[in-house]
Amino acid sequence: MGLNFRKSFKIAPGIRMNVGKKGVGVSFGVPGLRYTINSSGRKTTTVGIPGSGISYSTTSGSRSYKTPAYQRRSELARLQREQRKLQEQEYARLQVTLYENKLDQIRSIHQECDDPVDWKEVYRRLAPFKNGQEGPNTKAAREQLESYQPSVMERIFNKTEAKLQELAQEVEKAKAKDAELWNSWKHMHTVAEKILKRDMDSYLEVIQEYTPLDDLVEFGSGFEFGTDNPNIMQVSFEVNALNVIPNKALSLTKTGKLSEKPLSKTAYYDLYQDYVCSCALRIARDLFALLPVYYVFVHAYEEVINTATGHKQEQAILSVKFDRPMLNRLNFENLDPSDALVNFPHKMKFKKTSGFEDIGTVLDD
Repeated sequence: MGLNFRKSFKIAPGIRMNVGKKGVGVSFGVPGLRYTINSSGRKTTTVGIPGSGISYSTTSGSRSYKTPAYQRRSELARLQREQRKLQEQEYARLQVTLYENKLDQIRSIHQECDDPVDWKEVYRRLAPFKNGQEGPNTKAAREQLESYQPSVMERIFNKTEAKLQELAQEVEKAKAKDAELWNSWKHMHTVAEKILKRDMDSYLEVIQEYTPLDDLVEFGSGFEFGTDNPNIMQVSFEVNALNVIPNKALSLTKTGKLSEKPLSKTAYYDLYQDYVCSCALRIARDLFALLPVYYVFVHAYEEVINTATGHKQEQAILSVKFDRPMLNRLNFENLDPSDALVNFPHKMKFKKTSGFEDIGTVLDD
């Protein structure tokens, strides 16, 4: 038989302190309604009819009487909370990694470049076969047709004629492949000849065919090309800052949570400047790789609101005259794209706290 101990003290009108074997509690209330709080965390509310012996009690918050099923549910809930926390942390890390990669990509646009085209080598390439003669694909297909010997099974099942027709069709397909091969060589030979003769129309044709700036569409749009000098190519492009430059900085807190803070004006415009200058360098590199020109002029425009008319209009924010020898001397892996423009004649008005300003007219020849 266990020994129980319980003592109750009145500490104020309607309030009693209860001291027992399992802890200390305080109860208060009026006849018919009492509320008890135990040191173990258990809270009990008792409602009854005075003098009748009838009462009803409810208990909550107690940690002393957890059943195995309750403990299992509690452990499962804890594991689920930990899993959600890990998922949130992994998501936060991913978002920060993507953000940092985007910043690196914006600042390193100029580091990529198309492979240079050697138009002299293209022009010197020999034809795949002499015009009027059978090409290599046709010869191979015709040899198979002429050397065909039906097998015993093909003779038994009368498959010989069908096989001969199939081989004859392969010869026709081979002729089409050879015609395509010849036409491709002839086309490139003709283009190379025009390029080497400094035909300006051919410059624009190969730009349209090779689309050298196609992968820059996400960084700028509306590229325009033009020239009236065989040694020069003019390129204009519209910057796309609203869709490219982030306006928030992402980082991880000490607890692994995702933190989002607005970029400061100086950080935003510094990134904006690097983006525009990096695009300009990349455009010049790709054009020099494709065309035998000596200068590439790159002009950047942005769309702004004219406060006098309320309408959108384009304003020039950067104009650079790139020359091939100087550009080839640069180390694109280590340079800062904004600083690199000091190597070339250029027009740019830029303030760290307000960004680009209208430069008025662009550089000319």
